[in-house]
Amino acid sequence: MEPSVILIIVCIGLALFFDFLNGFHDAANSIAAMVSTRVMKPHWAVLWAAFFNFVAFLFFGVHVATTIGVGLVDPNVITTQVIFSALLGAIFWNIFTWYYGLPSSSSHALIGGLLGASIAHAGTQPLMWVGIAKVIAAIVLSPLLGMIMGMTLMVITARLFFYSIPH
Repeated sequence: MEPSVILIIVCIGLALFFDFLNGFHDAANSIAAMVSTRVMKPHWAVLWAAFFNFVAFLFFGVHVATTIGVGLVDPNVITTQVIFSALLGAIFWNIFTWYYGLPSSSSHALIGGLLGASIAHAGTQPLMWVGIAKVIAAIVLSPLLGMIMGMTLMVITARLFFYSIPH
């Protein structure tokens, strides 16, 4: 078997392992509140999260995958070695952050791995700064929007039920 074919097979194995780690690393975040508040039993919460992770593309499209695939780095510089390195970096980062209990996103680890491997391979020329700016903006804005929405809903709920009797 040719070395390039072996590398492709290894990359597919690494991608599957990364996908496993992604679920292992990030799935708890999506069900923790439902399980800890006893809204759902753990097995139902896992099924709920798995179902919505599977069908999310039907409602939200594949914009994130498109951004990662062709919006961050010029696709002409992406080689099997770059993909191998990106996956390896993301896997090691996921294991490191899991081991030390650090909050981290597997998707952002993959993006960082892809950017790092691309820079090591071809320098900063093939980077698409507009796509990178979108990712950075989402990293900064999504927690802020979540906080604002949570605060707004909490204020509305508190005002609606301020004079209610707990029964």
